[in-house]
Amino acid sequence: MKHIKDILHNEFNIQATEIKKLVGEVNDNYLVRSADEKYIFKGSKVDAEAIDFASDESILLEQLSNTLPGYFQKPVKNINGNYLHINDKSQTAYRLFHYIEGELFANAEHSVSLFESFGNLLAKMDKGLIGKRFLSIQSRKYDWDILNFDYNLKNIQYIHKITDRRLVEYYHLQFNEIVKPLIPELRQSIIHGDANDLNVLVKNDKVSGIIDFGDSTYSLLINELAVAITYSVLNKADPIKWALPIIKGYSEIIPLTETEVDILYYLIAARLSISLCHSAYGRKSNPENEYLTISEKPVLELIRKWITINPIKAADEFRKAANLPGQIAKTAESDIENRWKYLGKSLSLTYEKPIKMEKAAFQYMYDNEGNTYLDLRNNIPHVGHCHPKVVKAGQQKMAQLNTNTRYLYNDITKFSEKLLSKFPPSLNKVFYVNSGSAASDLAIRLAKTHTGKENIMVMEHGYHGNTAASIDISHYKFAGKGGKGAKENIMVAPIPITDHTIPEEELIQKNQAQILDFLENVADLQSSNAAFITEPIVSAAGQIVLPGYYLQEIYSFIRKQGGVCISDEVQTGFGRLGDYFWGFEYAEVVPDIVVLGKPIGNGHPMAAVVCTSDIADSFNNGMEFFSSFGGNPVSCAIGLSVLEVIEEEKLMQNAKEVGSYLINQFKVLKETCTNIGEIRGMGLSLGIEIVKDHLNYEPATNLAIHLVNELKNRHILVGTDGPFDNVFKLKPPLCFSKQNADFLIEEIKQILFK
Repeated sequence: MKHIKDILHNEFNIQATEIKKLVGEVNDNYLVRSADEKYIFKGSKVDAEAIDFASDESILLEQLSNTLPGYFQKPVKNINGNYLHINDKSQTAYRLFHYIEGELFANAEHSVSLFESFGNLLAKMDKGLIGKRFLSIQSRKYDWDILNFDYNLKNIQYIHKITDRRLVEYYHLQFNEIVKPLIPELRQSIIHGDANDLNVLVKNDKVSGIIDFGDSTYSLLINELAVAITYSVLNKADPIKWALPIIKGYSEIIPLTETEVDILYYLIAARLSISLCHSAYGRKSNPENEYLTISEKPVLELIRKWITINPIKAADEFRKAANLPGQIAKTAESDIENRWKYLGKSLSLTYEKPIKMEKAAFQYMYDNEGNTYLDLRNNIPHVGHCHPKVVKAGQQKMAQLNTNTRYLYNDITKFSEKLLSKFPPSLNKVFYVNSGSAASDLAIRLAKTHTGKENIMVMEHGYHGNTAASIDISHYKFAGKGGKGAKENIMVAPIPITDHTIPEEELIQKNQAQILDFLENVADLQSSNAAFITEPIVSAAGQIVLPGYYLQEIYSFIRKQGGVCISDEVQTGFGRLGDYFWGFEYAEVVPDIVVLGKPIGNGHPMAAVVCTSDIADSFNNGMEFFSSFGGNPVSCAIGLSVLEVIEEEKLMQNAKEVGSYLINQFKVLKETCTNIGEIRGMGLSLGIEIVKDHLNYEPATNLAIHLVNELKNRHILVGTDGPFDNVFKLKPPLCFSKQNADFLIEEIKQILFK
């Protein structure tokens, strides 16, 4: 420390009695004591840019200190009247500042009045900065600045968990879509830029000072508030609640605009993301520096919580705190009336009181009233709502090329190769369409063309789409309300028995006898079946898992007749079952044709039919097959990204682990709740039967409907299925977590036991 002491004495005329090294990210910082005062002494490496910045920062602090005395570290000039002393030998620039007394905000006891005073002082500081012009600060391109979110993406690879990387990618996507277009109309100024809990001092329940202007930059004025809120609400159970007094205190001095407040949610998310990128890179490049990673854990916890907060709700609360009008409007009767004005009522709405959805992210959906819903109902966003990798793939390809299959392009071959690699070798040809219904329709055409037969065997309660041809093969439709019954060429195989009063071994024997008797009885009646089609888990039947022997017997029967076997994987495919990528795999059968839809595009309208070479060759009979949009470059880019996400995020493994956990939680619940019946399915394709009691497992339809609506009121989305509409259908996005499962179980308990 002798050289520091000498510089202080010779250059600043300070006789130091104590010098203590402080922690710092970039600069060398020291606490200096003299006989009658304390100072902060800073040393930084010399280069022209750094010297210009340090000089301007010192002038800025001098001006602020004169305007708001006592709140900022006023610089001390050296004996030559300069703010900087440059040591040519060590290539270091030194500066001295007056010390400000106070406890670090991070260590202080937090209160609403403290947070209001923080916002108040921030605004007073910013008011003093507005209009200031310092070239070195204004020309700075600083990666900690929220405006430079893009610069940080190079370090996203170092974030340990891929699910956390996805959160950063999601918020970068939202930043580009929501914030960037608004930048030209937003106020900009020089700001402190880093009013975090280690740069803010507290005394007597008020903020007594703001230190370290080393991150000063020319940015959006509202970014000052975004940074301050980000670090102030770390470790808070209700971060929105704690953000409000800061906003209130700030807006009392500098009134905020509606636009500034409305994007604040996304600016805070951006700062969290930038912090994660920095700490992840810091951990890799300098693992010994604890300062670089000191906030990583609470930042991770906050960004994971932030995604569960409806941005509309956040903006509404922020507006009220800023004394601006709220923006939430309750769903009105006119919303429903307008729907029926233009749409037919056969296009039904869900729930007694419909939900008006505005946004979504991963396993969460956000409505217009500020509520966040946990989605266990919508099995189309397979890897998560608005998944950033999938969205990016579609955006980039749409901006480059979107044509049809009559032209050569790499996307279709690249995607097809990846997709077919997931199948047994015999399934090696693919046709692309735009929906599962169209895929079912095409699968039947393929089967009839290949076999020259017309009859189709279907499964009781099966559902395969909304086209005329797919309704003809959907027992759930043609035998249900509005249906006209089975056509002459349709034969219906019985769904397996699920009688809970029968011991398991006896039940297996009964089901084996049932299917064998059925096949024997129909063998002579219809011996010319073109195909048999079913889902491996029959969804509309109440998530009935078809036993392996059941499928094996029917497959053998159909093939002996010269027919082909079709597996409808629209709801069971793409790893949802955990142990199996395709549903047919658990039954140890290999179909001849596979129908794909829903999850293949994560919400983008695409589907496919996979078949054998022989079937594809039979279809090449002179009549061209063409789908205007099926297999276009955008769809293929999206489909490829979905497959990559499943692998990168290990979503099959997550489906297995979380699905098993959820099944066990329901089994535990069943021990004390007589309304829980059979627990069906595997992975994250589950059916939970709701019954009146365990004596005879009588369906409790009214209770199931009540539970669905009560769960909706508690912000959980589930559906029901089955002949009696009493089976919970749980098919969440595959990013669904154990914490989500616990939330679901706890809410069901509260409804059933209240």
